[in-house]
Amino acid sequence: MTAADKALRLGTRRSKLAMSQSGHVAEAVRQLTGREVELVEITTYGDTSREHLAQIGGTGVFVTALRDALLRGEIDFAVHSLKDLPTAQPAELTLAAVPRREDPRDVLVARDGLKFTELPAGARIGTGSPRRMAQLNAYARSHGLSIETVPIRGNIDTRVGYVEKGELDAVVLAAAGLNRIGRPEEIADFLATDIVLPAPGQGALAVECAAHNGALAATLADLDDPLTRVAVTAERALLAALEAGCSAPVGALADLPPLSAPIERGDPHADGQIANHMRLRGVVGSTDGTELVQLSTTGPVPSSKDEALALGRELAAEMLAKGAAGLMGERAL
Repeated sequence: MTAADKALRLGTRRSKLAMSQSGHVAEAVRQLTGREVELVEITTYGDTSREHLAQIGGTGVFVTALRDALLRGEIDFAVHSLKDLPTAQPAELTLAAVPRREDPRDVLVARDGLKFTELPAGARIGTGSPRRMAQLNAYARSHGLSIETVPIRGNIDTRVGYVEKGELDAVVLAAAGLNRIGRPEEIADFLATDIVLPAPGQGALAVECAAHNGALAATLADLDDPLTRVAVTAERALLAALEAGCSAPVGALADLPPLSAPIERGDPHADGQIANHMRLRGVVGSTDGTELVQLSTTGPVPSSKDEALALGRELAAEMLAKGAAGLMGERAL
């Protein structure tokens, strides 16, 4: 059997969501190459630790084991949730593709299908994200709502289970996760991005391989979506310039006009856009919602990585000037 006939080994976390999104990438690679793709399940530190992400220093806890397997040659490429990926890219690895992004918004899974504004006074909302806590609490304070944000961990089933068992009134999850495992009907409410900005890179995937494997990197590059790539590059540049880790209370979203399509009302990717321009928004807040730094900038859609990086860094500099540094509990390692 020649090397071209051998199955490609795709490294993935073991969770239902990770297996699902890796399965979609595996099928796309099969179509591209005509080669079989074998999923190799790998357990990461983030999967085994029961501590909250802010305590274990969320940076890299879900990706390090996969990257180590790549460097040891045990797998050929890996699929990550991009929001879990540290902003510093190791020289030995290549981010070969960022496929087209799923819906980046956060959503509410709530008892009785209640929307966020319909939750009763004192409603208990579960989330493991300081970013979500900061923004939900800030919105509640400014609109006279009474909620309690409760720190939780676990996979989608575990989190939804808190609501089903009546332990919490609602939990906040990423729309992309529920969509990718085929459970969009469980969404009670989409949280507007002017209420909760998602994590930088949320809804996007990262396809990574060893830098020395140029032929495979070139093949995987066919899965890359250029508009998604520039959007998440700007968002992650903001995160890096703030020197914040992936569990810090930082939200960012680059809104892009749909490719060769008119902007429609209600499109989560198009809200407030100018055609052929990209709006980058960023937010940093204290988890109790008492302090929030939220700014935005709009410019032409970046035509290169350097332009996207510059946009993110410029907005981060403005946020730091407004006091963002004092609101971040975690620093990147």
